[in-house]
Amino acid sequence: MVAAPQPDLHRAHVALYVRVGSRFETERTNGVSHFLEHMLYRGTNEITSAHEVNLAFERLGGYLYAATHTDFGVFSVTLPPESLAEATALFAEVLTRPVFRDIGTECGIVCEEILEDLDDEGRMVDADNLSRSLIYGDHPLGFTITGTEAQVRAFDKPTLAHHHKKHYTQASSVLAFSGAVDPKQVLALADKHWKDLPAGKSIRAKKPVHTQEKPRLLIVPNMSSQTELRVCLRAIPERSPMRPAMDMLMRILDDGMSTRLYHRLSDERGLCYDVSASFDGYEDDGVLDFAASCQHDRLHTVTREILSLMKELAKDGPTAAELSKAKQRNAWDVRAMADSPEDWGGFFAGGHLFDRFETPWERLEKNSKVTADDIKRMATYLAQPSQLNVLAVGMVEGKNHDRLKKVISDFS
Repeated sequence: MVAAPQPDLHRAHVALYVRVGSRFETERTNGVSHFLEHMLYRGTNEITSAHEVNLAFERLGGYLYAATHTDFGVFSVTLPPESLAEATALFAEVLTRPVFRDIGTECGIVCEEILEDLDDEGRMVDADNLSRSLIYGDHPLGFTITGTEAQVRAFDKPTLAHHHKKHYTQASSVLAFSGAVDPKQVLALADKHWKDLPAGKSIRAKKPVHTQEKPRLLIVPNMSSQTELRVCLRAIPERSPMRPAMDMLMRILDDGMSTRLYHRLSDERGLCYDVSASFDGYEDDGVLDFAASCQHDRLHTVTREILSLMKELAKDGPTAAELSKAKQRNAWDVRAMADSPEDWGGFFAGGHLFDRFETPWERLEKNSKVTADDIKRMATYLAQPSQLNVLAVGMVEGKNHDRLKKVISDFS
């Protein structure tokens, strides 16, 4: 359990972070973590419907939030401090004692969600899902979070109960309180309402093997007005000693519209309406992901500009002004996190869940020591042919296809 009080706030927050998600699944069970998340809303013996679950939390001044990610799941509620005791009891009831009613109804809802990532012929066209499949292949990091319709329709009560018993345990979860909370009170609440959570065994993940030697390109035909582009560079794990340099590199690339990525591709060149960069860090791997939508015949130019940015940073590093701005904004964001019970609790819970605990101030201190040479080394590590995976979803034919292949070949 984590207690991270923020006495100046006026809302209390309680969350459960769990080592669950698609990377802990098999081809047969892919999607069960996400489906289980939905089914936990369906109630218990005492709270007999999804409506009653939602109504109970809303009467206390909050609402139950839930999300399943690749390697963790989170349930949380933020509400007035005077509701915390009752909400904690309700929270434990819903998450530890599900009965899995109305499977058919929830199955229909999840299948509708799955359809959002498919085209009219049932083919996957979601760029994020496709890019992870390109990078990781049949490793669980390449699975979708939702699974397929056929997989979801095969899930039954025994499957859900087994997955719940395996993952929702003391060894594989962290209960976090933050905001306007009293540490002694929440410790007593946790002991009273969560003491029956099974001890369980810590869930371990299968590490992906990196055997790539040259760039990969996948083009998925899709009738659309623009092509959806992902330029992905295999990166460092979340727990890497190089993580501070990665943090600062991301701020150099994409931390507002004045930073390199948006300024160059949108403001200066007018190549796309929006472009972004993100870092997905896992406990044993990571991906630097550039995302953009553009006209089909601009695809090769956008890709070339993104790769050129990385090569320039590998060669010259950031300017002193860029690095100074990045560090200042990082410091401000850490201070701002102290105003958010959700972000504050999540920072501490994630650190405990993945055995990388540090305080925000310790993270800030490490990031403040990053040098321009550190960022150069980080960019050099990333900007290698063996790290590059490019995905395009759209009408990429003829000369547009040939131009894109040449850009990637030139990077090699």
